[in-house]
Amino acid sequence: MGERRTGHVALGLNVLVYGYVPSAWRSPLLAPDAFLTADYWDRIGTLAEAAKLDAVFLADALSLGNPSYDANPIRLDPTVVWAHVARATEHVGLIATASTTFNDPVELAGRLLTLDAVSGGRAGWNLVTTRDEASAANFGVDALAGREERYARGYEFAELVRALWDSAADGSTVHHHGRFFDYDGVFTAPASPQGRPVIFQAGGTRQGREIASHFADGVFSAEITPETARPHYRQVKAGAVAAGRSAEDVRILPGLLLTLGSTEQEARRRIDELYDTSPSVYSALWLTHAMGVDVSALDLDEPFPEDVLSGPVDPETFRGSIGFRESIVEQIRQTRPTVREYLRETRYSGSGHGGFVGTPEQLVDRIEQWYLAGACDGFNLQPDILIDSLPIIADEVVPLLQQRGLFRREYETDTLRGNLRGAVAASA
Repeated sequence: MGERRTGHVALGLNVLVYGYVPSAWRSPLLAPDAFLTADYWDRIGTLAEAAKLDAVFLADALSLGNPSYDANPIRLDPTVVWAHVARATEHVGLIATASTTFNDPVELAGRLLTLDAVSGGRAGWNLVTTRDEASAANFGVDALAGREERYARGYEFAELVRALWDSAADGSTVHHHGRFFDYDGVFTAPASPQGRPVIFQAGGTRQGREIASHFADGVFSAEITPETARPHYRQVKAGAVAAGRSAEDVRILPGLLLTLGSTEQEARRRIDELYDTSPSVYSALWLTHAMGVDVSALDLDEPFPEDVLSGPVDPETFRGSIGFRESIVEQIRQTRPTVREYLRETRYSGSGHGGFVGTPEQLVDRIEQWYLAGACDGFNLQPDILIDSLPIIADEVVPLLQQRGLFRREYETDTLRGNLRGAVAASA
């Protein structure tokens, strides 16, 4: 048996407005328009900080979602929201998702440095390339660029943004002449209090992992089983070393859909009620998008056909997440459910991202097992409803992690980069 890992887990919170289930807005603790109020966002930020989480993530959206299968069809600009939350908090990191396809690197570099300045060094950027045609149409683009081109632009975008941040810090001149961008000059902006804002990358493609290996401080990954998570973990870490970095420069945080109860039965009743009061077609429509196959055309009482699991999926034209699809297919291959069984089981085991339904003690067991097995450096938690789950995370989950020596007892720094460095562990 090898030595136990040192350091501790990193924990983020993916703020899907009210929660990841479509009926989260029906919570008696919420007004339907609560997300439009400053008090709501202050409450989420302070609850996350009470749990001593490393960071909160908030996604941007470049088109309106379909409320029949999108739990959060309306999004607010995350940099504006987090700039407000920065006033109500002192330590928790503030990570904004932003697209490299529909943003300008100079403008975004300045916007993120502004957030970093007003938050005292707690800003982060979750890099995505955008995969939906509705966003392209919103920008007057007839068709979204292919995956290879989007990721090539994303790589160059990250390269230029990082150079601009360094220029702001030391006054150096940036000379960038690439396929997508040209820039000559000194970038005038407030220097980052943490050296550079933190970069996370979300995406499980080969190209996405290459960006992560070269530029990212963390990866928001999609994993359902430790069997697939471990090789992906090693792949990104090895890529970082090949790029001249340390394996510990990159924190790997799979998303984890979360429902907690005082007993497992109570937690299952809770998630069943939340799904039963959600649109009935939600799961099938989401899975159709995630797999690139019309699930409604499949026999619900038969296993998934092999041709559905094996493809064909053209990475250039498939608009879903490759990482989500890979994790879903692996889960189906391991359990061999019927389509109907899988759609119901995703309530408990997740779909795309892993799922957890159970007690705080069982959740801590799950986190410990994955962490010690070298499948992750922590998790990006995604509760079903944020407003009543975050107090449980702070009051019950985190103390159990602390008792096992798996999490900090107090924040050790005032910056997001410092938070993540404090979680450095020996490589598994």
